[in-house]
This record gives sequence, structure tokens and C-alpha cells, in this order.
Amino acid sequence: MATNAAEASNTHPDIASLSYEQAREELVAVVSQLEAGGTSLEQSLALWERGEALAQRCEAWLAGAQERIDRARQANSDAEDSES
Repeated sequence: MATNAAEASNTHPDIASLSYEQAREELVAVVSQLEAGGTSLEQSLALWERGEALAQRCEAWLAGAQERIDRARQANSDAEDSES
């Protein structure tokens, strides 16, 4: 199974182009399918792997958003410090 973002994007290259919202929606659908059952072991494993890759994509988006917020806060703090 994919264990990091690079591995996940190699296994599921289409996921790398998804927006956060698209990845989240597909992840919800994958979880619903897994919870519903009725799939073969092989299908379940494929769904699980795709779900892991989708979750990693969402985490990457959120980490990027956090970095942007941190930079904006730091820039604001630097501007306030220079005014004092």
C-alpha cells in the first residue's frame, strides 16, 4: 500500500490533479463503498489504496493551506514590528 504522498501519486497519478474538495468528495464515496461491503477482497483492497491516496492528497492540501496562513501571519507580525 502507498505509504507516502510520492508513492500515492505514482500509484494514482490522477489524484495529484484533484482539488481538495474533489479529493474529499471521492474519499467520502470510497469510505461509503467500503462500509457498504459487498465487494471482493481485491476490490476492497483497491478501494482502500485509493482512499489512502485521496486522504494523503487532502492532507497535502491542508498542510499547504496551513503554510500559507503561517506565512501571512508572520508577514503581518513583521509589518507590525516594523511600525513600532
